[in-house]
Amino acid sequence: MVQDPAVTSYGNQAAFSPLAQSSVYSFPQAGQTYGLPPFGAMWPGIKTETGLPEAPSVGQPGFLSFSSAYTSTQSGQLHYSYPSQGKPRSHPPPPFSFSFSSIPLACFQNDANTLTPAPRRCPRPSDAPPQENLPPGIALPAGLALPTGARELEDAGRRNSVGKAKGKAKKPDGCPSTDSDLERVFLWDLDETIIIFHSLLTGSFAQKFGKDPATVLNLGLQMEELIFELADTHLFFNDLEECDQVHVEDVASDDNGQDLSNYNFLADGFSGSSGGGGGSGPAGVPGGVEWMRKLAFRYRRLKEIYNAYKTNVGGLLSPMKRDLLLRLQSEIENVTDAWLSTALKSLLLIQSRGKCLNILVTTTQLVPALAKVLLYGLGEVFSIDTIYSATKIGKESCFERIVSRFGKKVTYVVIGDGRDEEFAAKQHNMPFWRISTHGDLVSLHQALELDFL
Repeated sequence: MVQDPAVTSYGNQAAFSPLAQSSVYSFPQAGQTYGLPPFGAMWPGIKTETGLPEAPSVGQPGFLSFSSAYTSTQSGQLHYSYPSQGKPRSHPPPPFSFSFSSIPLACFQNDANTLTPAPRRCPRPSDAPPQENLPPGIALPAGLALPTGARELEDAGRRNSVGKAKGKAKKPDGCPSTDSDLERVFLWDLDETIIIFHSLLTGSFAQKFGKDPATVLNLGLQMEELIFELADTHLFFNDLEECDQVHVEDVASDDNGQDLSNYNFLADGFSGSSGGGGGSGPAGVPGGVEWMRKLAFRYRRLKEIYNAYKTNVGGLLSPMKRDLLLRLQSEIENVTDAWLSTALKSLLLIQSRGKCLNILVTTTQLVPALAKVLLYGLGEVFSIDTIYSATKIGKESCFERIVSRFGKKVTYVVIGDGRDEEFAAKQHNMPFWRISTHGDLVSLHQALELDFL
């Protein structure tokens, strides 16, 4: 008969209690009310079947890393700051505002009490080396060519969409068919964020970065002259200066679709001034049906010109002005330490992604803003349907229009240098990335490459 083996027991020993579930740690920031959504909702391919975010597995490289010896001394500052003349760091902390509460614990590494993203790339189904091809018409480092097969807008689609809307309904902002598939929209400021222009005229750039004031001012004045010459000569700025719109499609509902091939804009009697013209004039009463129709004609032709010359603005200039533009582009890039080409790296990386979009929101009037975009070689990056002017309604209202266009399920990231876009971003609970120095642009590109944005 087989007996059960003896089992040694200890009467005074208490049973082990079951392991408790680890606590979830978060790092709140005082005064922080907006941020990026959880990883599962923001990074493609990191979703569970239920749509909830999950932490990376043991064998999966994390988005960020965090050492066990972390101690925080931050006092809730909203943005990381960078010294303008500081030594470059291998992985500088991005000046980006977001909520830590939605990020797993093992997400940061500690470097002198600074939260720094770990230099590891997260997997993405659409992960591919970004194309750093720069648009034509801009004097940037040699060897970088324009991407072939540039997307052009279809004229037929435009003609089918400009008919008179019934009930005077406002026309949408020319949404492409892929809007419903977007996951992230980047809202860019223009001056002193992507390009350097206004600070050339005020002298603030020369003072901040130790450049020769006379040289910088002269470059700014020459570029300003080109901008307004292009706007006045080819983009109807003389007619549209007093009739500024937020978006090129804002008056499209007043367009009856008339063929403009042989239309004489100089002889139709239109006057953009609200005080000009009268009921008996050939253009009709300002604000009346006939006047609005002729206004819509100008914005339609403006759109056609932009689409035709967005990759070849030199075709609108005389040979002498083309040479001047090339020289100014080269000299401005040199004096600004390749500011524009650095910003273009981030713009083109975003453009290369499948479900991301660049939107331009500027405080410049719409027509001069379009002239700037063309002359600085940004026409291939921003289609005319993605350009908004906040001159009339402010950036907060512009952001509201953009959210109405693309929906609230999209993640919006605001990139700029001013308080206007920062305040508007906070009002709409959008993360904001500040651009103050060249280093901020470099950090932005690093964050995009590492899929932090």
